[in-house]
Amino acid sequence: MATVELRFSALPEHVRTARLVAAAVARRAGVDEAVLDEVRLAVGEACTRAVGLHQAGGVTAPVRVALIEDEKQFSIEVGDEAPRSAPGDRAPGTAGQGEGLEAEGEDEMGLAVISGLVDDVEVTAGESGGLIRMSWPTTPAPLLS
Repeated sequence: MATVELRFSALPEHVRTARLVAAAVARRAGVDEAVLDEVRLAVGEACTRAVGLHQAGGVTAPVRVALIEDEKQFSIEVGDEAPRSAPGDRAPGTAGQGEGLEAEGEDEMGLAVISGLVDDVEVTAGESGGLIRMSWPTTPAPLLS
């Protein structure tokens, strides 16, 4: 099992880099070319969501991305450190604020987009942050003779 890990400051300009790295590693892992756009979009949504949660909650820790190559599947985990009790909950301190409601709507929209792009997706969240795990099947590389 090979793993590539990225950590980046919670700034929107770093999301593009995460998308490009994820697509390159997915291609090398054997993810079908036809699915690479979905990988890019899903990683972009997950990272944008994590950046937004960090910024809304005042979290200074980096966003974490793990690209995991297994024998028959490729997985991406996007982790944040924005505390909440369940997926879709607002970050602490935003209840009753207009921008908190807007951020919650964007959060739910991001999760809906990811669910539409990825068949195998898991979202977990808790007091120490959240994690989105997405997986795609891979095809083995042909043996060279």
